[in-house]
Amino acid sequence: MSKKLKFLDKTFWITESEDNPKHVATLQLLKMPDAAESDYVDKLLVELRAFEQATAPFNCRVSSVLGYPIKFVPVAQLDMKYHVQMHVVDDLNNKPALNIFVASLHETWLDRDKPLWQFHLIKDNNTQQFALYIKIHHMCGDGSTLIRWFQAGYSQSPVDEGFIPVWAMDRTQKKQHKTHWFKAMFGGLWGFLIAVKDLIWIWFRLLLKLLRINKDYMPLPFTGTKTVLTGQVKKGRAVATLDIDFKRVKTLSKRLRASANEVMLCVFDIAVHRQLTDYGQTFEKALYTNMPINLRRPGETTYGNKIAIVPVELAHGHTDPYLRLREIIENHRKVKKAAKSSHPASFSYYTLLIQTYAIMFEMLGLSSWVKPIANILVSNMPGPTDIMYFKDSQLLATYPISTITPGGGVNITMVTYNGQANIGLVCCNNNIDSLEPLAIYCLEAFDMLEKCVDDPNLNIEDVGKNINEEFVSIVDDKVLSS
Repeated sequence: MSKKLKFLDKTFWITESEDNPKHVATLQLLKMPDAAESDYVDKLLVELRAFEQATAPFNCRVSSVLGYPIKFVPVAQLDMKYHVQMHVVDDLNNKPALNIFVASLHETWLDRDKPLWQFHLIKDNNTQQFALYIKIHHMCGDGSTLIRWFQAGYSQSPVDEGFIPVWAMDRTQKKQHKTHWFKAMFGGLWGFLIAVKDLIWIWFRLLLKLLRINKDYMPLPFTGTKTVLTGQVKKGRAVATLDIDFKRVKTLSKRLRASANEVMLCVFDIAVHRQLTDYGQTFEKALYTNMPINLRRPGETTYGNKIAIVPVELAHGHTDPYLRLREIIENHRKVKKAAKSSHPASFSYYTLLIQTYAIMFEMLGLSSWVKPIANILVSNMPGPTDIMYFKDSQLLATYPISTITPGGGVNITMVTYNGQANIGLVCCNNNIDSLEPLAIYCLEAFDMLEKCVDDPNLNIEDVGKNINEEFVSIVDDKVLSS
């Protein structure tokens, strides 16, 4: 059964290029069963490829007219050798090397003549672990949709018989009660008028801020700071991953009277500033982050995209991490207040307008000539709270790896799993060597933010002095046994 695409979904197809593919992904680390034989992953590959019957959207390709996407249409047969692949690496415990390999997988775009997803099994011949790199086109769903599918494809205990991978699961939507056509039309029109009214109010208040009549509002678009991380997006990706104990994040947020989001925004802000100093870039003004806003109603399970993305100013002028956090809290809550006081659709329209300009600059190759909307995009999603299993293999960690927005920057995505914050970092690597230092700076920045409550003498300029200390992988034996 075919499915029409919403305009927001279509934009991910229209704006995609080989330089900037629009898929999102996850790198998952798994532990084989204790009794697993040496050919466990090879047998798993055969088993997964046997599930040739898929459900929407995993069995659908995009039907287009002159390059313009119209709808998802089912394919007659899946090419399982394309959709499920195997790779062998030297050592899964070598985290930087694994991240480089994953970056090479993340760089290439999905075949547009096939359903837009792939599962990549990654193994070595030395350990009882293996990895899954899973990518799916962003037009198939937003973060909340993909996390829901991810959870449905895993279980809370090992499964030997009856295992079904996510693409073969029945996701039949419950039939919704149809609203009378007149009520639906009138309600839709009324909602549209309110959203347009609120959109005009948003632009009016931005005009007042531009004229410096009212500075107490969210940032003006395209006033971000140019850095080596921003500019025209080209081929080549850098990927890094890290883990932070989420209990520590929640405890710290209570002590600092901040949300977990605000604590992590401060951590990433300090770390990105430190990374930029490695390339001789220091700034007195603030960097900006793009903040995704989920526009779904509670309990809504349709696939596709329902998000808005708006810029948030971070911190500047303070070397005290606590003062930087207070500034970020103030700026973050300005945007949250603006979002709460407006119709949700108005922020969606606002996102489409400013992102359309960013996309035009990218398609014309002009992104390096204009100021970016933001320097980083930070999003977080709640994942499973308990240990999960893919078939009979225990999931150790799941790192989200997203796409890159027009204008570049670092995309930082966090998923909570089993008490850990699994964080994935990705950016274009044309102007930088690696994001591994940024991962270490994030850990140091979080440690410093914890200590600054009791020690007012801490200075963010001290972040990075321990860069040569060993970076411990989550799959190390000493971590698993602790």
